[in-house]
Amino acid sequence: MLRSDLIFLRPLEADDLEFLYALENDPAVWGVSDTLAPVSRHVLRQYLDSAAADLFEVRQLRLVIGEGATGAAVGTLDVFGFEPLHQRAGVGITILAEHRRHGYARAALELLLPYARQVLRLHQLYCTVAADNAASLQLFAAAGFREVGVRREWLRTAAGWQDAVELQRLL
Repeated sequence: MLRSDLIFLRPLEADDLEFLYALENDPAVWGVSDTLAPVSRHVLRQYLDSAAADLFEVRQLRLVIGEGATGAAVGTLDVFGFEPLHQRAGVGITILAEHRRHGYARAALELLLPYARQVLRLHQLYCTVAADNAASLQLFAAAGFREVGVRREWLRTAAGWQDAVELQRLL
């Protein structure tokens, strides 16, 4: 388990069903998770059954962000699109609405960066952030990610199309 004073990162467990159900069914995050409809407990239970698969097999890793003092699950950190040959992967962070703005995402990135470099042996991480998501853009910039491009009208929202900013961090 990866740990700081504020949070810890741990693998998904069978007990995370209700937490994942709340997180995956929050319409406020559907735009960044490419979700169009609610997810059932049955589907999430199946996902949890296979979540422990090897990173090299499934090319992704989902870790729960736990609040250090209480142990409560407050969000997830996803490493996805893992490319062993090129030693790169994408990163995404989702925090439950009531736990945002407490520094959990920043702490999760601070734990991820040395783990990605030293354990996963990655050369770089990247992320895609909606151009109007100032909080996420600030978060990743503070963690040393640099803007490498903008994809025009990349994300469809209820209000129409919006740009996505591509960021990258060389490790």
